[in-house]
Amino acid sequence: MEEILALRRSIEEGRYNDALSLIGEMEEMAKDDKINKIGSYMIVLLTHLIKADVEKKMTRSWRNSILNSLDQIALSNKRRSAGGNYMDEDALRSALDDYFIFALRRSSEEIFDGKFEVRELAQLIDKEAIKAQALDYIVNGYPESED
Repeated sequence: MEEILALRRSIEEGRYNDALSLIGEMEEMAKDDKINKIGSYMIVLLTHLIKADVEKKMTRSWRNSILNSLDQIALSNKRRSAGGNYMDEDALRSALDDYFIFALRRSSEEIFDGKFEVRELAQLIDKEAIKAQALDYIVNGYPESED
């Protein structure tokens, strides 16, 4: 809200360079907010993929959580007015790298009632395969054959 008031003052006072600078800052803040939201859903997605991999099962609840995460990632990533996406495939891949540790921590608490420490869990999984599966689901959707 502070930025909007400062923008208004800049325009009213004819300080257009300041106004443009504020608009740039506001655009960055909005983009960062979108990316953080996408990241939160990536953590949920990755957590359930890790759990499914280690426990060798997929519950209906996990599947629904995966589908919800994919829906929310798609909605959050879409630029409504300008068209396109906030994050391209490379940015999504990079974000999955960044958020994986958070999902691994969460998974270590949930898998078999916290049986594994993060390091132990990391040795049980193929991190790259799980990230590739997550990216595939984000880009191409959840396959109908896995229902």
